Amino acid sequence: MSITDTEAVRHYLLALQASICDRLTELDGGGEFVTESWTRPEGGGGISRVIADGAVIEKGGVNFSHVMGETMPPSATAHRPHLAGAPWQAMGMSLVIHPHNPYAPTSHANVRFFSATPPNGEPVWWFGGGYDLTPYYGFEDDCVHWHRTARDACLPFGEKLYADYRHWCDEYFYLRHRNEPRGIGGLFFDDHNTGDFDRDFALMQAVGDSYMDAYGPILARRKDHPYGERERDFQLYRRGRYVEFNLVYDRGTLFGLQSGGRTESILMSLPPLVRWDYNRVPEPGSAEARLTEHFLTARNWLETTDD
Repeated sequence: MSITDTEAVRHYLLALQASICDRLTELDGGGEFVTESWTRPEGGGGISRVIADGAVIEKGGVNFSHVMGETMPPSATAHRPHLAGAPWQAMGMSLVIHPHNPYAPTSHANVRFFSATPPNGEPVWWFGGGYDLTPYYGFEDDCVHWHRTARDACLPFGEKLYADYRHWCDEYFYLRHRNEPRGIGGLFFDDHNTGDFDRDFALMQAVGDSYMDAYGPILARRKDHPYGERERDFQLYRRGRYVEFNLVYDRGTLFGLQSGGRTESILMSLPPLVRWDYNRVPEPGSAEARLTEHFLTARNWLETTDD
């Protein structure tokens, strides 16, 4: 494999998209993904696969994109001013799943590769990605399973990697204006380049390949949990936090919009139904209050089990 085998990365990402859609379709048991290819005038395009009103998944999207351009957008050069004006390409697979059932958490995953060639410098490249979980009603065993799977995916690449990327995830998926995490975390990494392309690519694959091992059993456990209007109302209210993060802070959303990406694909991450209530406070001692008091606390879910 060459130092930057972009064709191998592209092939992997397309295969990952297909395999995740197959497994989600099986879990849903009723809905199907609609596939749509798109292109952008500035260069490149992608494949969007979206499921809506399924038996289990209210809305979900699993997208592949491979885009390129002559000048990097502001969101990409804000922390990398030396790349301003550099030709670039970016490819990735990203997904968001919003189940019907309030007891089944929303999940997000993304794996990506970026390269650029500065006018007066050597080509640069890096990998990024991760996954995170956003419950509305938390379960301890779900949290432990999610983080144990994430840790096991990272172990072949170093003892500290999971801890570092878990902390990074907690810091990144944080709504500063609300002073609360978006969910229970997972993994997040960016700008990953050790100089060994094969090893760094293998890390991205380990994260991508472990996503359904992390999320599939949780969705299967919670998709048929009984619920009523109270739980559904709370789910729609908490989905508002998800929307706020994606529109205010998410780097992928900002990069996609600023680089002329396909808006429908970029915003497929938003849930179909959501609500905002003024100054809403959960009833003390309720399951709704327990979400923020116990689960959304950026804790180490493995410290009492495996660590």
